[in-house]
Amino acid sequence: MAADWTTISSLATAGGTLVLAVATFSSVKSANRSARVAERSLQVGLRPVLIPSRVDDPTERIRFGDGQALVVPGHGAAVEERDGVIYLAVSVRNGGSGLGVINGWRARPREQGAPGPPNLDEFRRQQLDLYVPAGDPGQWMGAMRDPHEAGYGELRTAIAAGEPIQIDLLYGDHEGGQPTIARFMISPWPPAEDDEPLPEGKRAVVVRYWNVDGGVAG
Repeated sequence: MAADWTTISSLATAGGTLVLAVATFSSVKSANRSARVAERSLQVGLRPVLIPSRVDDPTERIRFGDGQALVVPGHGAAVEERDGVIYLAVSVRNGGSGLGVINGWRARPREQGAPGPPNLDEFRRQQLDLYVPAGDPGQWMGAMRDPHEAGYGELRTAIAAGEPIQIDLLYGDHEGGQPTIARFMISPWPPAEDDEPLPEGKRAVVVRYWNVDGGVAG
């Protein structure tokens, strides 16, 4: 039987095309993977991470627009009600490698159990974005002035009873990306060793992070 060179040629061409297509697909897939790795590395280089400030960081006097002020020690916070207004402040530090921008917050009594991330609709926008440089200390401040707003009554009751409260801070990088929620728990300082005097205000610790774009971050 004579060979059908036309058919053989067509099959060879098809086979070569298939091999080229597979090679091209693998190359594109590899390039996409490399691009994702490079993008991830860039994001890590810009990522801020809000943590409590250090105990040896200086005590800050944080002044509000109405002239009221709170004294906040390193690794600490302050929560006070004055004439029906709830003033809150936390001493923070940026443990990440990128500039951090705090642009929203939410304050509530401590939730029991293992709650999920708070609803973004419950966050209050900062009147001014608060910037925390990489590796440096900073501060957050907020006030609740309307007794009818969500959370005011519960928070006021918790403060009066000396119970812990939680403050959720919504922050990201300087380009508005990598939105993250850090939950700070505010509670009385534990007893000091050797009867040393306790710092002013309360202690602040981070208990959870949520990556807004991708669920729980830590």
